[in-house]
Amino acid sequence: MPKLKNDTEHSIEIKKSRFITYLHRTDSEEEAKEFLRLVKKEHPDASHHCTAMIIGNTVRSSDDGEPAGTAGHPMLDVLAGSHMEDILAVVVRYFGGTLLGKGGLVRAYSSSVQEALQNAQLVEVRTLMRWRIVFDYSAIGRIDQFFRAGRIEVLSRQYESDVIYEFCSRENMEAELNELTSGNILIEYLGEFTQESLMPFGG
Repeated sequence: MPKLKNDTEHSIEIKKSRFITYLHRTDSEEEAKEFLRLVKKEHPDASHHCTAMIIGNTVRSSDDGEPAGTAGHPMLDVLAGSHMEDILAVVVRYFGGTLLGKGGLVRAYSSSVQEALQNAQLVEVRTLMRWRIVFDYSAIGRIDQFFRAGRIEVLSRQYESDVIYEFCSRENMEAELNELTSGNILIEYLGEFTQESLMPFGG
């Protein structure tokens, strides 16, 4: 699931109304509220400060005075449609004097968040299993080939009286490694390993 790498700010203007979008990565609703407070402090004269958040199992939105369903929910739809998680979106609107209508508001708030996401750096966050294996030098060729074929990342290699590798994988590889070495391998599970990698929007 993608997350923001860094906070992002993006501005668009529609019929003289200015929409400023802030995207903020957070895993805490309380911290999200604090970020919103800071945005409101920075834009005290804005007409609206509309929000959408997906933080763990918390999914919420607010129209902040705009007609019901025309701001927060469309913003949330964009975040959910992009499969984002641990994110708060705030769109600050400065009213330009021209009414946009309900459809126009939906398009404006959706576009604001969509464009901000397109300008944001996103990372894919994966939770992997981390392992240590100890094996004889005679098995190096087979094990290296096994890892290359499966595109499994080896985090460290040590060459002592035996060979010691640490690696991470999505799946439990114990059965395959035991079969590969006829059971002549020591396998130790070290816990979860979180990895982030940059990804393109929509990737």
